[in-house]
Amino acid sequence: MPLVKTGILLAAMTALFGAVGFLIGGQGGMLIAFLIAAGMNLWSWWSSDKMVLRLHNAKLVTRRSAPELVGLVEELAKNAGLPVPAVYIIETDQPNAFATGRSPENAAVAATTGLLRRLRREELAGVMAHELAHIKHRDTLLMTVTATIAGAIGMLTNFAFFFRGGRDNPLGFVGVLLAVFLAPLAAGLVQMAISRTREYEADREGAEICGQPLWLAAALAKIHDHAARIDNERAEAHPATAHMFIVNPLHAHARDALFATHPDVRNRIARLEAMAGGRCVSAPSPRPARSSGPWG
Repeated sequence: MPLVKTGILLAAMTALFGAVGFLIGGQGGMLIAFLIAAGMNLWSWWSSDKMVLRLHNAKLVTRRSAPELVGLVEELAKNAGLPVPAVYIIETDQPNAFATGRSPENAAVAATTGLLRRLRREELAGVMAHELAHIKHRDTLLMTVTATIAGAIGMLTNFAFFFRGGRDNPLGFVGVLLAVFLAPLAAGLVQMAISRTREYEADREGAEICGQPLWLAAALAKIHDHAARIDNERAEAHPATAHMFIVNPLHAHARDALFATHPDVRNRIARLEAMAGGRCVSAPSPRPARSSGPWG
């Protein structure tokens, strides 16, 4: 069912993109819009994962440089029936993580140093299992495509006033105004709806991969608490990547819940507790993980 819902949302995003092209330049504008989108999607298919990792200054680690983290990912990947993804560490005190890649064979997972310092091993397992679930369901490609289309819509509306409406557009300048003001709003709503849908499914699948729903629930509680108080400067500089993280990394500016990239953490924890038979997350351990050594 989540795949069906996501397919409907993607179809809506594609239709919206074509409508924006038509509102701005008529049939010719619609054709140009789809050509631009095709080029952007082709580029994002091959290069988006590397670009995102570079944006966040992620560093590749191996069994030699981070044996516990890489070993944990290898163990979980085996449980999930996936190839072992590349493992990266991001130098930031905010606890968080994300996955990227166009397919399970070309995937990567990234964890922040703040995450490694603050989570116990079982909580970290829950987080990495969640990211592997995104890889298993190809959510990383899905999010990239929707973000690319949303970005293309924004780019088109920046040029809208130069077109003043195409000859084949019966709405004329009114159509341009609709494209400028309503299209980015609609694109953002569709993108956020897709992100929220996939987060719930990744929580469920991740709990099955690691075998303990409460491990992920406890990790979400800790990450949410710290992420709300600690800046992630790279994420703030590149907010378009926020939907990729397990918990929203942005908090420098107030944001309406309507545009939130993630479901409410309390709802996510409640669902995981229900999977665990109604058991609740225990109080967070005061003992953080080590800040150096095996984690790199």
